[in-house]
Amino acid sequence: MWNTVKTTLLLGLLTGLIMLIGGALGGERGVVVAFAFAAAMNFFSYWFSDRLVLAAYGARELSPEQAPEIYEIVQELAREANIPTPRLYLIDSDTPNAFATGRSPRHAAVAVTRGILRICDRRELKGVLGHELSHVLNRDILTSSIAATLAGAVMLLASWIRWAAIFGGVEERREEGEGGMLGLLVMSMLAPLAASLIQLAVSRTREYQADATGARLARDPLALASALRKLEIANQRLPLDTTPATAHLFIVNPLSGEGLMRLFSTHPPIEDRIRRLEAMARAQQA
Repeated sequence: MWNTVKTTLLLGLLTGLIMLIGGALGGERGVVVAFAFAAAMNFFSYWFSDRLVLAAYGARELSPEQAPEIYEIVQELAREANIPTPRLYLIDSDTPNAFATGRSPRHAAVAVTRGILRICDRRELKGVLGHELSHVLNRDILTSSIAATLAGAVMLLASWIRWAAIFGGVEERREEGEGGMLGLLVMSMLAPLAASLIQLAVSRTREYQADATGARLARDPLALASALRKLEIANQRLPLDTTPATAHLFIVNPLSGEGLMRLFSTHPPIEDRIRRLEAMARAQQA
């Protein structure tokens, strides 16, 4: 319940940022235009994000005959979650990873890389797929897509502010004095950072929730913990060829990064996720 409330508040903050920038650009009219712009981007994301991301990774759909064991696991978990069985896709990559996408349980897909099928046993795969079906069950794919879209809108609007300042498109602010101009420029630099941090907070919150729900679906928190250990090591050695825009979809961060970069990761620290799963397993045994 708290994760849902937290996510709603964070998405509200992102929407507020868009409207704040729109107001800075054009007063009340700017707020309306910015809100309409965000709504249009959300509509596009809602309907087309799944097809775009699957195409971006060259994922090909697998039939039950091509991957009977994986399909059996997915069907078992889908029955446990009381949702339709998602479509299954394979990404031809040696880096072990997986993600789920789709706007609703009826329009969902789960993609796994060739690498994850090689290094994880059946028990670990069930934990991973339980995590991904939890994203479907909780509609996290839609939530993450909306967060990414809103953050992108903030960054685009901030860029408009900078160009408007450079080419004299903020005459009304000039009349208020150079402080108004300076304020716009400061906003154009700070707003994208704030949007990124909010988006990261949304993503991390949903990952924790998916770990917990997935462990319950698979009825084996330690299986998911074991898989996360393997995937973290493998992705550090062989990062997936991907972009930051879609990194949040994967079960572990496909981008390598240490030190300061970990602060801006779309995923919580693996060590923390494993500790939570181990605590969950101890609670089940008590």
